[in-house]
Amino acid sequence: MIAVPLAASALLVAGGTIASATAGSASADVAPAASEASVSLSTAPQVLQVPRTGLTDFTEELQRATQREVERIAQAKAEAERLAREAAERAAAEEAARRPGVVFPADGAFTSGFGPRWGTNHNGIDIASSIGTPIRAVTNGTVIESGPASGFGLWVRLKQDDGTIGVYGHIDTSLVSVGQQVRAGDQIATMGNRGQSTGPHLHYEVWTANGTKIDPVGWFGSRGVSVPGAHGG
Repeated sequence: MIAVPLAASALLVAGGTIASATAGSASADVAPAASEASVSLSTAPQVLQVPRTGLTDFTEELQRATQREVERIAQAKAEAERLAREAAERAAAEEAARRPGVVFPADGAFTSGFGPRWGTNHNGIDIASSIGTPIRAVTNGTVIESGPASGFGLWVRLKQDDGTIGVYGHIDTSLVSVGQQVRAGDQIATMGNRGQSTGPHLHYEVWTANGTKIDPVGWFGSRGVSVPGAHGG
């Protein structure tokens, strides 16, 4: 009768030991799993490295090609402008070379020369023709006066290429203004009959820089231009 209670006690003790061992093993298994979960959740997110694609390379190459084309067009434009400018300069130089240095101021008849006339001194030469006949600049020069003038009615005065002053009197219409640059042969006025005049004509004078009036026939001769109808012309 005593053996039965002892066997039952031993069985109870063994069962408790097994239960404790089983519980401890379960606890040990759960702890590492929780730790691993904690580590996984606390790790920083990783940046995803996306490799370059063919489309990106193509876009950059297209941009570079576009920039090269823009630069090429700009260079071509600058070169074209340079060539055009040089061509214009050559044409102007060739035209200037073809132009005579001195021209006679108007077509018409030589009617009076420089010197005493009618009890006074006639300070220029007269070339007669119809009203409206073109009057030309004798040399390259600058307009220093254009407008009314005592005795001449209306005149134009030019500073000529040698520093002398060319005076164009009795004109009908002036075609230039003060400060304007003119070239030999350019039309500057039309012939008229204004002021103290005996008929339509151009009265042309040459003044030195200090205002002395000199014979236009001699001045033209020194420049290689003869005056039709004048003595020695």
